[in-house]
Amino acid sequence: MGKLSQFTVTLNGISVKKKREEILDYFNNTYELYEKVFELLKDDSVFYEKSERTRHPMIFYFGHTATFFINKLINMKLIENRVNPEFESIFAVGVDEMAWDEMDTAKYKWPSVNAVRAYRVEVKKRVQKLILELPLTLPIKDDAPLWIILMGIEHERIHIETSLVLHRQMPLHLVKSSLDFQPCRTSALHPQNEMIKIQGKRVRLGVDKTSYNLYGWDNEYGFYEEDVADFSCAKYLVSNGEFMEFVLADGYKKEHYWDAEGLAFLKSSQVTHPPFWVLRDGKFTYRTLSEEIAMPLNWPVDVNALEAEAYCRYKSEKDGVVYQLPSESEQRILYEYAGLEDVPDFNESRANLNFHHYASSSPVNEFDCNGIYDIVGNVWQWSRTPIRPFKGFEVHEAYDDFSSPTFDEKHALILGSSWASSGNLITKHSRYAFRKHFYQHAGFRYVESSMKENKKEDIYESDALVSQYCEFQYGDTHFGVENFAIATARIASSFATNTTKALDLGCATGRASFELAKSFDSVEGIDFSVRFVQVGAKLKEEGYVAFSSIEEGEISSKKRVTIEELGYSDLKEKVSFWQGDACNLKPNFKAYDLIMATNLIDRLYNPKLFLESVDKRLNDAGILVLTSPYTWQESSTKKEFWLGGYYDTEGKEVRTIDTLKKLLEEKFVLVHQEDVPFVIKETARKYQHTLSELSVWKKL
Repeated sequence: MGKLSQFTVTLNGISVKKKREEILDYFNNTYELYEKVFELLKDDSVFYEKSERTRHPMIFYFGHTATFFINKLINMKLIENRVNPEFESIFAVGVDEMAWDEMDTAKYKWPSVNAVRAYRVEVKKRVQKLILELPLTLPIKDDAPLWIILMGIEHERIHIETSLVLHRQMPLHLVKSSLDFQPCRTSALHPQNEMIKIQGKRVRLGVDKTSYNLYGWDNEYGFYEEDVADFSCAKYLVSNGEFMEFVLADGYKKEHYWDAEGLAFLKSSQVTHPPFWVLRDGKFTYRTLSEEIAMPLNWPVDVNALEAEAYCRYKSEKDGVVYQLPSESEQRILYEYAGLEDVPDFNESRANLNFHHYASSSPVNEFDCNGIYDIVGNVWQWSRTPIRPFKGFEVHEAYDDFSSPTFDEKHALILGSSWASSGNLITKHSRYAFRKHFYQHAGFRYVESSMKENKKEDIYESDALVSQYCEFQYGDTHFGVENFAIATARIASSFATNTTKALDLGCATGRASFELAKSFDSVEGIDFSVRFVQVGAKLKEEGYVAFSSIEEGEISSKKRVTIEELGYSDLKEKVSFWQGDACNLKPNFKAYDLIMATNLIDRLYNPKLFLESVDKRLNDAGILVLTSPYTWQESSTKKEFWLGGYYDTEGKEVRTIDTLKKLLEEKFVLVHQEDVPFVIKETARKYQHTLSELSVWKKL
């Protein structure tokens, strides 16, 4: 196919000027490749179609990656001005099927395709300029300004691949062929699979951020060690021909091949064969990006993890041998067995990836890796390992929802990359995970292994800050001070005359949202941090919250509270949780009788943006409740945007409550003020005791 896609850039070098040029070339290649992907859509009307019911229409993804650059640069205070606030709101979130993704697209008025094209041009110019002007020292560290640019580039690389999955699911008459994305043209009968014996050893996973020379996502850093026993693995990926046996044996109809999650998937989806197989006149054909071709029996099958697991149970029954999907550690042994070099030294002749050979899968016996084929490339390979944080894992503050929401034991790692993978996706240490029912360009190989994955019944919050907030909202009370979430929700509710709908803005781990639901018919909890939002969503969906409470040093106690113990069982259907930016909320968040912004305004990057428009989201006579200890700090808010806590040019004190009165007096009347205390536990012998000023404002 030629060189359609570049390899990723390294983080070190001698010349800053040359490194800027490398990053600029890599950005341009990524940005242009992404737009080529959308040229596969037949015409602009297709941008408003959804190829998969749990996803947004394609216009969202076209705008999303450009918006990502601006939102991250704003949030990290590297730029002050937005390109298009409306776009940077509606295109902000929607990557994974989480409880906080807004999938009701009827609430949106999507912009024209040409408007989004023009927006992408403006963002491109802005980012190109920043690449040449932002401070840069080598090697590039994860706290450097250019790291955020690299983050945006690698994020777009991910969406190149996931968008191609969606295009491939689009009805054939809505897509067109492209010379840039030509499929493999060779196929044959599938080869007979066989098992290859692999010697086990001790495996160490993860990388050290101080020495690793490539961009990495936060889940790649840290380490995990495991002794892996000897195992055997399939020589080839499971081909369409090999999987055909399962389909023809009515494998999709025999319930004993499927676990509970698999059976639920079958019931909801009604599928009877892999997603890119098309049944016509009793025969299967195969769907590539933009064509329907004769079934390539020797290409790898594309399935989700549930289908892969069901096949392993079928084959185990058939052969009298226990087969399973490989683990992350076993896959690493295979990588090293093959003698593969990591990017940028990787030889693309050895695998079907990075668009180097084809824009499709290819025969499973084409790319030999020391006697085992397709250890990387062709299709991703589902594993039996849920993605979990390594020891030493730290969330990157610029993108706290990349990994943390997936540490729920429900997201299975996919390994090895596909033909559509590029950038970080094809590096040795990359770690990506999806829910088991999701489709990617993913298949599988099976192994005979004595090792099993340890299942965790309760998932305890591993993030120290999230755990501290769980203790604050769901833990014990201290020194006779009432639980802050309960107190603020009670006070706020007492001022509401209408109780149809409330917004808990800055909801953190969600306790106040449930408390408000005692008075309101519907409550939406919104927080900027997905790490926090997922706690409330988990309480609603799974009925419990589990967290660690630090007692002394490394010693902590495990705590678990249930929705029944909290008395919220009858309230959960009234509560929903979303990720959102208070300074740039999506337009569908409106028509509230109460908005409660808890300890929020002194943590916003520009609190005036929130306060100047909050009235538009309230119904007539609606109530706005603000609480804050007014602990202004430049790490959260640039000093020029502080509402108080400083001296003006004449040396006079500027207090936050006085600024609030000036900002809100035309639209609100202040009806109540009081101090509400709260206590945050740090350890068993150290607590923060704080007073938050609560002010109640009624919309005029």
